[in-house]
Amino acid sequence: MQQRTVVVVEDEASIASAVAARLRSEGFTVQIAADGPAGVALCREVRPDLVILDLMLPGLDGLEVCRQVQKDRPVPVLMLTARDSETDMLVGLAVGADDYMTKPFSPRELVARVHAILRRMERTLVFPGAGQVGPSVTTVGDVELDARSRRVRRAGEEVHLTPTEFDLLSWLAAHPGAVASREQLLHQVWGYRDGSGARTVDSHIRSLRRKLGTGIVRTVHGVGYALDAT
Repeated sequence: MQQRTVVVVEDEASIASAVAARLRSEGFTVQIAADGPAGVALCREVRPDLVILDLMLPGLDGLEVCRQVQKDRPVPVLMLTARDSETDMLVGLAVGADDYMTKPFSPRELVARVHAILRRMERTLVFPGAGQVGPSVTTVGDVELDARSRRVRRAGEEVHLTPTEFDLLSWLAAHPGAVASREQLLHQVWGYRDGSGARTVDSHIRSLRRKLGTGIVRTVHGVGYALDAT
């Protein structure tokens, strides 16, 4: 199997070296950048399979780094933030991050999320419609989702979703009317098996609603989320 390359963009040297050491022990090739401009340049040079990106960086902040990296080519981004702010998380997801973790975090959980994101991306590249049950095109109100081309349109206009947002919407659309708990979605969409990251689901749902309308996903209080496809 080809060795995967991860770029860590983090200005706290102790965190960057600890993350790099843990990932290298898992068989990854890891390179580190200590500020925003260096992170953009490094990503363009090595074309990594995944980027671990701190939100607060000197030179360029993590949001701008994410925009520039995503502009060059679609690459999964795991964002790190020292602030437990829903606004920061939503903005990070909006500019193309696939997931986020709040510091301090467990190195074990970070590695598990890296593996899960890469498995999901690999499945998407090999089988673009992976996980889709039923017809390729699903309509929800004025939103049209094509599982094979991985494109979403709202009122005829194409809407950009991150790979994770698309996978979440596609899974819900493939199970119309079924109420899924956060833990079930974390397992089915993210590939996480330890139940951690419930707020990740909530943030992605909010991001989908912001892009596609508040009625796209129904909240079932105390249980989870559902999508009523037509």
